[in-house]
Amino acid sequence: MAQVIFRIATRADVPAILDLLTNDEIARSRAGGGSPAATSEEVDAAVWAAFEQIDADPRNELIVADEDGEVVGTCQLTFTPSLSRGGTDRMTIEAVRVRTDRRGRGVGRAMMLWSLGRARERGCRLAQLTTDKRRTDAHRFYSALGFEPSHEGFKMAL
Repeated sequence: MAQVIFRIATRADVPAILDLLTNDEIARSRAGGGSPAATSEEVDAAVWAAFEQIDADPRNELIVADEDGEVVGTCQLTFTPSLSRGGTDRMTIEAVRVRTDRRGRGVGRAMMLWSLGRARERGCRLAQLTTDKRRTDAHRFYSALGFEPSHEGFKMAL
């Protein structure tokens, strides 16, 4: 495996991130079956506005795994202050994706370990994530990293 570095995403990384986020049936079903290349101007504007908001927010980090200049993985880290657990911060890891041709090579594990290191650097005492119930491979992956399925999550489309 070539050297993979983890860094904050730039505007130039957004197309590759969008490709990663829609690279499976579960994700495509959430996006109405479309691909990033086939989005309307309204959706395109919303995506760019979301990137700008994430990029400007010191409590959010959009991360890419960069392998020799190519984006091969991504995740978003959100740092949230909390009154629970003695007032410590927690980190939520979302939108974890590794390019299909790089899976099974340690990129995802390295990205998760790097992300947990970021949480510790920022003083977080808890890392949390959710994953779709249909992603059984992801469940095994997160369990192997030490995450425990401690809560039942709920979502509602608005």
